[in-house]
Amino acid sequence: MKPLKTAAMAALVLGAASVAEADQVTVGMITTLSGGGAGLGVDVRDGFLLALDMAGEHDIRLVVEDDAQRPELAVQIAERMIQSERADILTGIIWSNLAMAVVPATVAQDIFYISPNAGPSPLAGANCHPNYFNAAWQNDMLHEAAGQHANELGYENTFIMAPNYPAGTDALTGFKRYFEGDLAGELFTQVGQTDYAAEIAQIRASGADSVFIFLPGGMGISFMRQYEQSGVDLPIISAGFSFDQDVLPAIGSAALGVINTSQWSPDLENDANAAFVAAFEEAYGRLPSLYASQGFDTANLILSALAGAEVSDKDGFREALRAADFTSVRGSFAFAPNHHPIQTVYVREVVEVDGVLTNRIIGTAFEEHRDVHGENCQM
Repeated sequence: MKPLKTAAMAALVLGAASVAEADQVTVGMITTLSGGGAGLGVDVRDGFLLALDMAGEHDIRLVVEDDAQRPELAVQIAERMIQSERADILTGIIWSNLAMAVVPATVAQDIFYISPNAGPSPLAGANCHPNYFNAAWQNDMLHEAAGQHANELGYENTFIMAPNYPAGTDALTGFKRYFEGDLAGELFTQVGQTDYAAEIAQIRASGADSVFIFLPGGMGISFMRQYEQSGVDLPIISAGFSFDQDVLPAIGSAALGVINTSQWSPDLENDANAAFVAAFEEAYGRLPSLYASQGFDTANLILSALAGAEVSDKDGFREALRAADFTSVRGSFAFAPNHHPIQTVYVREVVEVDGVLTNRIIGTAFEEHRDVHGENCQM
């Protein structure tokens, strides 16, 4: 299986120069393909492309552009995709500040947006919209699971830290919602920060018995390398975003034994996941990350909806998306009324298998879990 040779990739390469055929559905993917967060966007893109490749014949024309993790650029790309490319569906955004800049204006133009990652709380609650679906999670969800499991680990005085942007705020809010102990400290760092000497010094002096971090992409790599060198040996608990396949090779041995939470894991035992992991390794020569699994599920969600309704039939296509009639690699999957997932969240541990760092499931934090913000969604 070589998805780089598919028609989907041809559309990716041609980009704005592509001319859509009348019966094609144009999907515009705005994602991060450069800079410190590039690994996340690359994996979402590659997982999406793999699903299209495995589906065989389909009517999707995919156009991919790099947002460089800049909100203003993401807005410009979205408008160009809608106006020039005549996109029917937008997807791909990794970062919640970019999602907040793009999604409201997109859905207001009667375009569907299906998130393969970012799930900021306003879009799950008061600012929910019939044309907005999240195929990954609401931001709080995995962090809520980390807070719950921190209780089970017996942590009583945890230092918590995240970047200062919507997903970081949601992360710490989610952790605190379920954590029953005290906080030794609470810090918001800069998005894209690479030097954590001051923060590690605060952790050292805090009297904490544990540390919770949400630092995706290059931020997590930088922190963990410096944390290992610092000699601070407090146990770390996190969500999968900071300890998944996109960053584990770069973090190295410092990640071994770290407990993290995720709705997906490469060792999750179901037929769809086994086929996905094997196909991804064959196609790309690496293990998939949770981001790749989300891109894969997002593509299959879209394909399942297109099998049930034309995208031009807005009401029919919306209902077909709500039905979520596809086999998710994470197992059980359904949408809550606010178009965010109801799903199981697992507890994982970073381990080494045949010389490769990866995750294995060691428990379950929540079953059929849904976010709290749906109570504020009036759809």
